[in-house]
Amino acid sequence: MRGGAGARDGSGVRDGSGARGGSGVRDGSGSRGVPAPRTSSAAPSSPSASPSAPPRPAIQRASVRGQILDALRAALVAGELAPGEVYSAPALGESFGVSATPVREAMQQLATEGAVEVVPNRGFRVVERGARELAELAEIRGLIEAPVMLRLARTLSVDDWEDLRPLAEETARAAAVGCRATYAEADRAFHRAILALAGNEQLVRIADDLHRRAQWPLGGSPTARARLELMADAAQHLALLDALSAQDLSAVEALLREHFVSM
Repeated sequence: MRGGAGARDGSGVRDGSGARGGSGVRDGSGSRGVPAPRTSSAAPSSPSASPSAPPRPAIQRASVRGQILDALRAALVAGELAPGEVYSAPALGESFGVSATPVREAMQQLATEGAVEVVPNRGFRVVERGARELAELAEIRGLIEAPVMLRLARTLSVDDWEDLRPLAEETARAAAVGCRATYAEADRAFHRAILALAGNEQLVRIADDLHRRAQWPLGGSPTARARLELMADAAQHLALLDALSAQDLSAVEALLREHFVSM
């Protein structure tokens, strides 16, 4: 999202003096819109999109706010909504082909989640995050998830764990594609499925929220993790599943420590 050489003011918003890569839409305030984030559920992507990018979503009128929220979350993960940039609801609405209202409502939800902050009379600025915040989120996730997985490893059968193997394999396929947004969904699905075996819905909800926040890119970092890094993360899922199936508690504990620290 940071291609181009336009001038910036102190807020991180580009003025009209310079071109910018991509087809973002600007409104009169200087805030930017972005192309509709691509997901894997609809029409083919434009000819200029990379071969690995999933196709654009088909926005339906029913539950527009929820679809816009999902699309904005995917754009955050993919780096299409760049840290430090300000985006207006009308410009984003034009990008999605909807009114500003559902976009504004979705952005307000993202503000409560800490992904963006309100900039009065201009729109929403994507929060710039640091390595310390990611490390703190990883630590909290480890404190929540590791004890649950260790407890489940003592009680569940091999068949219970093998039922989850398709999800672990899906993370490997998503990593091979190299699309961060696609991988993020597969990654969270795998972790949710494990935690759901504990039968605690609140645990699953809280852990998934923390996981989602941990997937937003750092300020000033590349827009996506390297493909090899994603593949290493996915390989840990498969190794963890093997250790859980074998009830090898030492291996499970070591893999979980490595998995959360390496995020």
